[in-house]
Amino acid sequence: MRKLWYMGLEPYKARYTLQLQEWNRAVFEKRGIDYEIVPGETLSNDQAIVTGQVLDAHGRTYFGMSQMMNLVKSMKAGEVTSEDVVLFEDMFQPGIESLPYIMQQCDPGMRPKIAVRCLAQTIDPDDFVHVWGMQKWMGLYEKMVDSFADIILASNEEMAMHMKVAGWENPNIYNISGLAFGKEEVRNRVPGELKPFEQRAHRVGFAARWDQEKQPDFYMDLIELYNAKKAENGWPDVEFAIYSGAALRSNNDSYMKRTRDLQQRGLLTVHEDLEKNDYYELLNDTRVLFNCALQDWVSNTVSEADTLGANVLYPAYRSFPETFANDYTRLYVPWSLENALDKLVPLLREPNPNMGKISDWTDGTIGRICDIVSGDGEQWKRDTTDYRKYTHESKYN
Repeated sequence: MRKLWYMGLEPYKARYTLQLQEWNRAVFEKRGIDYEIVPGETLSNDQAIVTGQVLDAHGRTYFGMSQMMNLVKSMKAGEVTSEDVVLFEDMFQPGIESLPYIMQQCDPGMRPKIAVRCLAQTIDPDDFVHVWGMQKWMGLYEKMVDSFADIILASNEEMAMHMKVAGWENPNIYNISGLAFGKEEVRNRVPGELKPFEQRAHRVGFAARWDQEKQPDFYMDLIELYNAKKAENGWPDVEFAIYSGAALRSNNDSYMKRTRDLQQRGLLTVHEDLEKNDYYELLNDTRVLFNCALQDWVSNTVSEADTLGANVLYPAYRSFPETFANDYTRLYVPWSLENALDKLVPLLREPNPNMGKISDWTDGTIGRICDIVSGDGEQWKRDTTDYRKYTHESKYN
């Protein structure tokens, strides 16, 4: 690879995208990669998600199309060659059809390799594209990208399998086994030593979006169950909290009504409009970060909490067994409140002996991407029909 052209995501205060570019930049420079970050133009400076739920619908498309204009300009100037790789942080990139249109008409020596990261898409039955009824046209878009991309990057084994059964035919699907993450950058945002576990508040946090695919009702059920049983079992009082980088909202109004009821009863604390450093300070005084999402596909929240000394408790579902290296002490039976509660109680008492291993592994994800796009990551290729054999393997110890 002569040069890497990086097509990042627009920064949002409420999402990890604010740090994503810097995490990548640090690894590119450490590895001595010649790279260029292709700029995009933001539609507004408020860094807010106004329309939609994952990224702002207007902002995402505006930024993506302006990025494509800048990339095409560099291609026209002869600055991009067949020895280069264009890396897209998201498979959905408005204007991406420009690439096959140009490359199938230009000199072969000026056709870069195209690598795209799949973050969810229609292969995920719980993705927001299904909430908004986008699957019919988005599925066709995915087939288009599948037909010309040189590399498709999945976040985990389960996602690679979903691609296969969805009929994607690209021969170069790879499992990067994690989300892009920068452990040192996150750790350095909390000054001094991390708070000792035994000195932390008896606090359980929830940091996923408050939307239906994250199952807020399950978390609220758990809150009520814990409080109903704590007296008879001698459990300590626990502050159950929500950590949100923006004003709390949901794609299901019933969740908001129940949230306000739990707040009024003193059973739930809501932390809204959090700056990243404020969120990390809360994690530094949290004992357990809880998750009940259907489709986080690894989740940056687990890496952040694991970095900052909090225990993590997630469902044994889809990507999470791989992420947790099948650690049964921190995985609970999906949809089982009783099992979630059984796993939660000991995690409130003391730090798990495997704390830190998840974030160590995800800290290497960008490096695995660099290996793959450079041609050195063939062990992560998933081009055979026996892809299930990797599921039971622990990627780390």
